[in-house]
Amino acid sequence: MAPDSTPYDDLCRRLAAEVPAVVISVNYRLAPEHRCPCQYEDGVDVLKFVDDSAGGNIAHHVTMRAGAHKFSTLELIGHISIQPLFGGEERTASELELADAPFSTWKRTDVTWKLFTPVGSDRDHVAVNVFGPNCEDIMSRVKFPATVLFVGGYDPLKDWQRRYYQGLKNAGKEAKLVEYENAIHTFYSYPEMPESGRFVETVRDFVRDPIGFCSSG
Repeated sequence: MAPDSTPYDDLCRRLAAEVPAVVISVNYRLAPEHRCPCQYEDGVDVLKFVDDSAGGNIAHHVTMRAGAHKFSTLELIGHISIQPLFGGEERTASELELADAPFSTWKRTDVTWKLFTPVGSDRDHVAVNVFGPNCEDIMSRVKFPATVLFVGGYDPLKDWQRRYYQGLKNAGKEAKLVEYENAIHTFYSYPEMPESGRFVETVRDFVRDPIGFCSSG
């Protein structure tokens, strides 16, 4: 969906109203006309623009690139990863068990990756499988902020998201996993769902003290 579509615009407005932060939604270029890393570059350009005056997968890669850039006034202290879209050539247990889950299935994500990654790539491309066989050992050397990762129990991608969390921890990064057992993919877009309210409250707590939040039990 576009950042100005009703569900995501409503979510951004809700977060802006309830969380002590300015919310910026990036209208990055879309695949297949514009393949990666265009989207990551657009995200970093927005941060640079904000410094002069974040989708989950894109937020990670933008944060990685931002870690190598010296901003004049902007400091990245937190990374909110909401059901990030990661994957790989391997078919995980959650992808198979939740093959008929709403909104996100392995059949749909396979098409997404084919359209998104450089021509000739497979799903173990570093854009898809961040800590996979083709990744470079750069996370341990990159300045990466404290991260809160949201996972839904009915999201087929949850196994990949848990691996991402473990990869951050293995690289020595501050990270905390928040899992809502009954949440579907994009649960946060539905205010009537109890998990959506809990999500906003957790984001608010994280924004107030990212490192303290990740260090808590």
